[in-house]
Amino acid sequence: MFVVLSASLHPDSRSRILAHACAEALRTSGREVTLFDLAVTPLPPCDGAAAYADENVQRLSSLIENADAIFVASPVYNFDLNAAAKNAVELTGQAWTGKIVSLMLAAGGQGSYMSAMGFANSLMLDFRCLIVPRFIYATGDAFEGKSLADVDISNRIEVLVNETTKLADAMKLIG
Repeated sequence: MFVVLSASLHPDSRSRILAHACAEALRTSGREVTLFDLAVTPLPPCDGAAAYADENVQRLSSLIENADAIFVASPVYNFDLNAAAKNAVELTGQAWTGKIVSLMLAAGGQGSYMSAMGFANSLMLDFRCLIVPRFIYATGDAFEGKSLADVDISNRIEVLVNETTKLADAMKLIG
């Protein structure tokens, strides 16, 4: 089972478009997928205490713990993934341990291309995640309204899905 985490809270999110395209590519390839959208299923702010018992936090933790791989779709704010993505990791912490993670980012311009590195490093160092060394980085011109309009980005999502599922399958065989 694969989890696609849509981290944007914006109603017209471009990263959500990436998340839906990824989930569809997974379904088309015959994979079981759960799309967890933080705009639809909100999480409380991490308070280091009571927030961990929240029903939505428990559900997301369970999904991540049971996932073969996780795809994170997030907007880029201030040269990093958004606070909602980081909050989700803080709340579900240990569920990420040893997971395969792929990243898909929507940004305003080309200048934040390396913005995924802090988030990726945190997952690698804190939870020993295996970060797929290919990620999606899409700027505003890749979208038209509420649709993905860039064929290259669509093709890259297909490649990301294929590489991530192959890696997940291989890890199951050796794990």
